[in-house]
Amino acid sequence: MDAHDHLTTEWKRLDVLGRLALAARQGQEQGPALLAELRGLQDEVAALRANGSALARLTRQPLSSLECDLVVCAVAAEAEPRLAWMFQSLQLGNAQPYPTPSLLLELLALDSTLAGEMYAALAENAPLRRAGLVEIDDAGGPFQPLRPGRGVTARLLGQTLPDPAPPGAARVAVVPTWDDLVLPPDRIAVLRELLLWIRHRDVVFGDWQGRDCGGPVSLFCGPSGTGKTFAAAVIAAELGWPLYRVDLGRLVSKYIGETEQNLNRLFDAAHAKPMVLQFDEADALFGKRGEVREARDRYANLEVSHLLARVEVHQGPCILTTNLRRNLDPAFARRFQVVVDFPRPDAAARVLLWHRSLPPLAPRGADLDLGFLGEAVNLTGGGIRNAALHAAFLAAEDRRPIGLPEVALAVWRELGKDGRDLSPADLGPLVPHLPAGALRC
Repeated sequence: MDAHDHLTTEWKRLDVLGRLALAARQGQEQGPALLAELRGLQDEVAALRANGSALARLTRQPLSSLECDLVVCAVAAEAEPRLAWMFQSLQLGNAQPYPTPSLLLELLALDSTLAGEMYAALAENAPLRRAGLVEIDDAGGPFQPLRPGRGVTARLLGQTLPDPAPPGAARVAVVPTWDDLVLPPDRIAVLRELLLWIRHRDVVFGDWQGRDCGGPVSLFCGPSGTGKTFAAAVIAAELGWPLYRVDLGRLVSKYIGETEQNLNRLFDAAHAKPMVLQFDEADALFGKRGEVREARDRYANLEVSHLLARVEVHQGPCILTTNLRRNLDPAFARRFQVVVDFPRPDAAARVLLWHRSLPPLAPRGADLDLGFLGEAVNLTGGGIRNAALHAAFLAAEDRRPIGLPEVALAVWRELGKDGRDLSPADLGPLVPHLPAGALRC
């Protein structure tokens, strides 16, 4: 039976439950035929759920029968119009079609014990809410509408709608491949091992009963331009998932408690979703916790502690990048499952980077020796990519092949980006090829 047929059975069961509730309100006896139909549908639904159903697509964690009922009732209001009308007719005075906990107590015929379990399942920190499967306003108690989480209805119905970006994050558009990475073989091996933590979670934590440590959480550390974001994009592309770069500037707030709220919204939106989160310059937020000298220091340390707790229970890969590994709090470092150091490229790697970074169809001058360039200046991969494109634009302006004068000027400009005072020695063997007057710019 496919997902559509299974959901049809779920909708039939809810329809019968609604008719029985309406009959009870009107003081009518519950007919044996309707009760027999309900028993048959209950058995059919239980068998479908036990053998794997459409609900299994929503979360990596198994759902209890009551949790399944709550998700199905919330989704039914959006997926099946006649059930939405039924919910609304049973909740006179409510302007929305979503069922409330009060109605669900009646509809599902929950006794006091099961009622307690239902409210526990709808609590803010319960799996249904943490996984984003349902939403409800805690302030209104039993009369607040129970809605499906964002995108849950589409996923349950098998619709391929992209998830919106989590709050405070932006999607990274680049989709590179393993061949685009220029890293030592041992670093490539560690990156491939990171994929094992993601692909085999169900086996290790489910079938083999390993202790679920969340994540996985990875640290990519190394100088700027050595390929950390590029590697994160490769991991996401290999999984077929989007990569979202988290903007810490949008999460950290000067107002006490607001940073934690922002982090909660981020992780709640991303929990158990097929996506990769990347935190750039992680040492800015995950740095060493300092001595408490004033109230703000204490709250800053609480923000870090709160983040550690959320990352530890987050179901999904998180990649933290930093240029300054030594600045990270050791308490946080112990929570990394995988650590990858990104070194500056050696001469052989720089030759390969120059080859890949120069536009493939651009004409090259006879003096453009890539082996010479690889040995000449110790640039990172990001610096080489920038310099190669800058040289291409210089050559295009003069309508000539890319030669050493264009590359020398482009490298000089790249070296000057960090604002330090440059000397000809920084350009090394490329100095004789630098156009006249460039040293004075």
